[in-house]
Amino acid sequence: MEKYDLAIIGAGPIGLFAASFANLHGLKTISFDALDEVGGQINMLYPQKEIKDVPAFSSIKGKKLVSNLLKQNTKTNFLLSHKVKNISFSDDNSILIDNAYQVKSLLIATGLGAFKPKTLPLAINANEKSHIHYSMQHPEVFANKKVAILGGGDSALDWALELSTTSDVFLIHRRNEFRGLESSVTKLKSLKNVELLTPYLPKDLHLIDNKMELVLHKVGNSDEFITKDIDEILVAYGFKSDNRQLRKWGIKLENNLISVSQQMHTNLPNVYAVGDAITYPGRVPMIALGFGEAQIAISSIMQNLFPEKTMTFHSTSI
Repeated sequence: MEKYDLAIIGAGPIGLFAASFANLHGLKTISFDALDEVGGQINMLYPQKEIKDVPAFSSIKGKKLVSNLLKQNTKTNFLLSHKVKNISFSDDNSILIDNAYQVKSLLIATGLGAFKPKTLPLAINANEKSHIHYSMQHPEVFANKKVAILGGGDSALDWALELSTTSDVFLIHRRNEFRGLESSVTKLKSLKNVELLTPYLPKDLHLIDNKMELVLHKVGNSDEFITKDIDEILVAYGFKSDNRQLRKWGIKLENNLISVSQQMHTNLPNVYAVGDAITYPGRVPMIALGFGEAQIAISSIMQNLFPEKTMTFHSTSI
């Protein structure tokens, strides 16, 4: 049985930073992720997203942030394509993971859990499906095309801004107000090849000679419809998440999120949690906040595992 000081479940940005911070403190660390690559939701769904709320970067693409974080992990053992199914406790409160790994502490950094993009709620055949996308990992696919982007959050706005340099864009949202940054909305309104269509919802879709006719229904007006001829559709409706496994392990959840103390400790011995998987009063879902939570958790783990040591806080402590 392999033995470690720390196991981290989740290799998204917060899990990656937690692992690198654990490396700084000499913790022998293993990281599990159900996906076949690190980066979590960002790499799978939004690798081209411009992230604007990480300190020291006015803007950084999601995939670049993940790449930078991975470079910091020189000692972490990553076990990918591995969904943790079982955790149990020994008499000494060490933790057994899938009956194959024994660890002294466990950090959960799963974000919102296993996720799948929310799909376009229309009857779609196989040919039409090939023109519908739920991520923008390869922007060149949409170059010199007419693209409909469905959604009103930051991802939809970011996609629209990026594709506006190469494509004609229709940004379609069910409300007049967008949920993303107002500066992005203002920029999009100034672009001649971007049309904002609100408040509209997709009603029907027809593929004719490899071109699509997207029928839109105006919200609040049962008789008003418009049709747009497009080549591709990008759907940014968010995703469905599943954290049922956590409840199975006996972890206390609040509104489907993990309840933690100020030290990021869960209700289970030696089990901690950080990032968008957790909840506490006043928390907001931001990557930068998750980085700080990772530092708190690793510091708490160090003090618990090695109470005799004087804790060294890297690298801004005096």
